[in-house]
Amino acid sequence: GANLGDSAATLRQVLAQLEATPGIAGVTASPFYRSAPVDAIGPDFINAVAAVDTVLAPLALLDVLQALEHEHGRLRPYRNAPRTLDLDLLLHGDAQLDHERLTLPHPRLHLRAFVLLPLRDLAPDLSVHGKPLDAWIGAIHDQPIERLAG
Repeated sequence: GANLGDSAATLRQVLAQLEATPGIAGVTASPFYRSAPVDAIGPDFINAVAAVDTVLAPLALLDVLQALEHEHGRLRPYRNAPRTLDLDLLLHGDAQLDHERLTLPHPRLHLRAFVLLPLRDLAPDLSVHGKPLDAWIGAIHDQPIERLAG
């Protein structure tokens, strides 16, 4: 997601860059969604979820994502600051990982409408932490989100 600059254009560019990354054979993206920041203030975010067909190990894929954030001007002046690009590795197949740089599945993915709704677009039958996505979505009542056309 992103909430600084032309967020939708940035996301489209990053999806194309991912597709061209060695070790990534394909990228499928959800529709884009607009949502207010969670636990922060600032402009609305444009978010999406992408499924990536890759041979890269989780930490190698995280390195790719962080390099893209840096390339697109991501700064981290304080926690939850507005950002030009924020890429999170949510899942990596069935991998479970607890590393100082990465936890899989992402520890808060089931608490965020801006993750769950686009994730459901790509994988409607997916379960996370033992529950279907719709169960998690139904439990979120305070995170307005809008699916964008196009």
